[in-house]
Amino acid sequence: MAAKQDYYEMLGVGRDASDTDLKKAYRKMAKKYHPDNNPGDKAAEEKMKEINVAYEVLSDAGKRRTYDQFGHSAFEQGGGAGGFQGGFGGFGGFDIDLADLFDMVGGGGSRTRPRSRRGADLQMQLTIKLEEAVFGAVKEITLNSYDTCGTCKGSGAKPGTHAETCKRCNGSGGERVQQQTLFSIREMVIPCTACKGEGKTIKDPCQTCRGQGRVRSNKKVEVSIPRGIDNGQRIRLAGKGEVGEKGAQPGDLYININITQHKLFKREGNHLYLEVPITFVQAALGDEISLPTLGGDELKHIVKPGTQPGTLVHLKGKGVQNVHNPNTVGDLVVKLIVTVPTSMNEKQRDVLRKFNDEMGDDYKNHKVRWMDKVKGYFK
Repeated sequence: MAAKQDYYEMLGVGRDASDTDLKKAYRKMAKKYHPDNNPGDKAAEEKMKEINVAYEVLSDAGKRRTYDQFGHSAFEQGGGAGGFQGGFGGFGGFDIDLADLFDMVGGGGSRTRPRSRRGADLQMQLTIKLEEAVFGAVKEITLNSYDTCGTCKGSGAKPGTHAETCKRCNGSGGERVQQQTLFSIREMVIPCTACKGEGKTIKDPCQTCRGQGRVRSNKKVEVSIPRGIDNGQRIRLAGKGEVGEKGAQPGDLYININITQHKLFKREGNHLYLEVPITFVQAALGDEISLPTLGGDELKHIVKPGTQPGTLVHLKGKGVQNVHNPNTVGDLVVKLIVTVPTSMNEKQRDVLRKFNDEMGDDYKNHKVRWMDKVKGYFK
């Protein structure tokens, strides 16, 4: 008997293919081998069937994990991929995912363990100020999600009662069943149909949570914002997601960070940028000015005589701390903007005219020489 072709090779994708990659590959192959495009071609018809089986397995997360671990053998002896459409035929309609089956079976199928219904992971958006992102902060958020039932303390049982060991599976969480195959009777272990694989049953369920051990409610969570976190990054809070059923492990909470724009400061990576206006007299003669910082303090800076418009001043270590490496801190980059008066009286204009005359031809010819350079460049 010829060896079966690998499902990934059959669809022409790698073993790390995403769901989108699988879907695109399946559509491409289906278009090529579909009977409507190959009338009367039995080989194409058989190939289409194989492609359908391959895609059915790989597009299902549970079946794919099982296939990656056990290969084609996981689907043989009457339990082939075609037999897993909607569960195992012949078991009274009891559905079971392949991943659940192999998770339940331990030590060659002789023992089982209860399935863990881990709580769901949660995601939420949190908008913070630039100052909070740079210096860190502690924020309190409110989540509406499943939390431990206060009445039964998560057990799912009515107060004063408790869950009992399942009599059908004796607490193992699984039961043995037989399946008739073409050549033999196969014995296998599936989750117990009485306790759903939990190993325990609740005779008197809690009225508040209806035996689930959890209820939906608003709960407050404290979030520590690390110094230097950037826009679009996220914070993971382990165990702060939804509580699992009947005391099972909770999920995680992921906080996606959005940072509001600041009126004065802009951030790029670990650097902060600031524009500071100075007068043309300060630029020409020099002066001592005060520079604001994001923390509210002021820094003194000496403007050198003859400072040109757009001059950049780098203040080392006054920027943002790297969120992954506290020893790396960016700069505060200050751009000096020379302001020009928009309105002057006649006396002020006369002073400027005299200033211009006093500067002589060399100063007045700066513009002429610059225009000559521009003309020369384009020639």
